[in-house]
Amino acid sequence: MTSSAEQKNSDRAEPDADSAAAGGGLWGGGMPRWLPRAMVLFLVLVGMFQLADWAFRQLIDLFVMLLVSFFLSLALEPAVDRMAARGVRRGVGTFLVFVAVGVAVIGFLTALGTLLVDQVAKIAGDLPHLVDNLIGWINRTFHQELSLGELQNKLLKDSGTIENYAQQAADNIWGVSSTLIGGLFQAFTVGLFTFYFTAEGPRVRRTVCSMLPPAKQAEVLRAWEIALAKTGGYLYSRAVLAVVSAAGHWVMFALLDLPYSVALAIWVGVMSQFVPTIGTYLAGALPVLVALTVEPVDALWVLVFVVVYQQIENYLLHPRITARTVDVHPAVAFGSVIAGAALLGAVGALIAIPAAATIQGFVGTYVRRYEVATDPRIDRGEQRRARRELRREAARRLRRMVGGDGG
Repeated sequence: MTSSAEQKNSDRAEPDADSAAAGGGLWGGGMPRWLPRAMVLFLVLVGMFQLADWAFRQLIDLFVMLLVSFFLSLALEPAVDRMAARGVRRGVGTFLVFVAVGVAVIGFLTALGTLLVDQVAKIAGDLPHLVDNLIGWINRTFHQELSLGELQNKLLKDSGTIENYAQQAADNIWGVSSTLIGGLFQAFTVGLFTFYFTAEGPRVRRTVCSMLPPAKQAEVLRAWEIALAKTGGYLYSRAVLAVVSAAGHWVMFALLDLPYSVALAIWVGVMSQFVPTIGTYLAGALPVLVALTVEPVDALWVLVFVVVYQQIENYLLHPRITARTVDVHPAVAFGSVIAGAALLGAVGALIAIPAAATIQGFVGTYVRRYEVATDPRIDRGEQRRARRELRREAARRLRRMVGGDGG
């Protein structure tokens, strides 16, 4: 009996020993075979992610330039297509369009640069007389007793501060120069990519479509056509706003009898519409500078008019014209500009509206819409307007009846 009981106890203990040995093999005796491979794979994935993130940050400027070039090519391609339809090779047509745009831009900048140099030279020559007029206007307006001698003494007293400012400006010359050179290089790069995208437009579309199945090719080409139409509409709206702005400022400058009023009005119209973010400030600075050479109070009136017109344009003209030409709701246009500026700065603000219009047009093609049933909960004022119109109609009928009886 005793031997049989011991045999049973030993049989029960053997599985426990085997389980303990197995557990020791998994955890106590060493790590699983898959764990080193998993750790290596995890480290490789982390390294690849870090490398991709670093590469993306290094190439973000290139991606932005490619995006700008793409939208510029969309704006220029319709003109090139018309020339190609008449037998002109696309490369030659693109070159001619670039030459025309370049001549217009260079001529505009040359004329306004000459105007700016003349006005700066005139201000430098008339500075004493200008300062006397400014001091006299301040004394008459604000009942002060300032004099040129007091200003000179104050300037001499603060000469150390002026020297510090001058030294800082001299130290920043290299930074400004490098920024200018970088801007010229980016402009050249954008122009080069724009030329290739425009001249090789059909080949680019064929290359993109060759990597997609036939069902997807039609969708890509449809999106491309929508982008062409929306970008052209956006540039048209900018041109309309530039003409309206130039006309309004020309009237104001002519009333103030400013010199070069036509050139100044064109400067304001073009710069405020085609230079994002800082265009408005650059546009208003030159007319104010020119007005200072005539009368300080005229400069104040010019500044007030520029600010007021900018508000009218932002809240009245720009949303309505953009909504008509690009077919984007004013709220969507305003929100897209804010989003574009937050993502890509000035470039994002410039291309935000055509991008939003393209996305909206492409999505609207595939989103199915249904007819909405008449329900007072949709437009709660509709019933009130209907009742008001009935009362007006009844009043008109009553007046006609009374007038007929009286006749």
